[in-house]
Amino acid sequence: MRRRWAVALFVLPRLAFKFWFVLVFLASMLLLYVPFKVLLRRPSRYPAAFKLMRAWAVSLNVFLLVPVKIRHEGALPPQPYVVCMNHGSYLDIIHAFNVVPHYFLFMGKYELLKWPLFRIFFKDMHIAVNRGSRTSAARAFLKAGQALERGVSVCIFPEGTIPPGAPRMKSFKDGAFRLAVEKQVPIVPITFLDNWRLFGDPESLLSRGHPGMARVVVHPAIRTEGLGTEDIGNLRHRVHEAIEGPLRKAYPTK
Repeated sequence: MRRRWAVALFVLPRLAFKFWFVLVFLASMLLLYVPFKVLLRRPSRYPAAFKLMRAWAVSLNVFLLVPVKIRHEGALPPQPYVVCMNHGSYLDIIHAFNVVPHYFLFMGKYELLKWPLFRIFFKDMHIAVNRGSRTSAARAFLKAGQALERGVSVCIFPEGTIPPGAPRMKSFKDGAFRLAVEKQVPIVPITFLDNWRLFGDPESLLSRGHPGMARVVVHPAIRTEGLGTEDIGNLRHRVHEAIEGPLRKAYPTK
């Protein structure tokens, strides 16, 4: 009997938080669906849609009880730049809009196009990447390069997916670094310290889930002026080390 109570005390809070998370997210998305639909009809309205996304992200932080605490170790450079972040939770997408104030485009997985509520964002404004197709991935990075040329920043998860061993990171893919070198724009590394433990896999009801402070570290920008394709490996390593450093310090035994 005691064991059952112990299991219940462990599981029920997680289930309650997951239910509340889904309820708040879907209710807010349905409420804002029409305004987003109107704003996303024309590219000229994308900056206004971005402002609404930031306001939406702030409201989600309040109602979900997952406020963000940002530590800036360096100032953000003038636009455009490439943002590289570790990916340990679906909270990362929400918190990215709290952390980066400048208008940017997200590069997200192609599967988001299959979700009716997310499709309106990634069909036109943001960039869906099908990493299983070289042709599709090439088109996505071409679109990202065109955005940088227009002065719009691009936000990428260089791991490509949420690693099963979070907060330990996977190795990075080359795309973000090749893009930054090609367009000669700086890279801003960002570390999400706590998202992985605040909200786990939403498809698993028993995965991690509870309110709490979400700490974020914004690292100094890494310049790419004068770098070529031969420098991509070293650049990738520098960004990986910058992002992983605070994670190793905060969770040395993980």
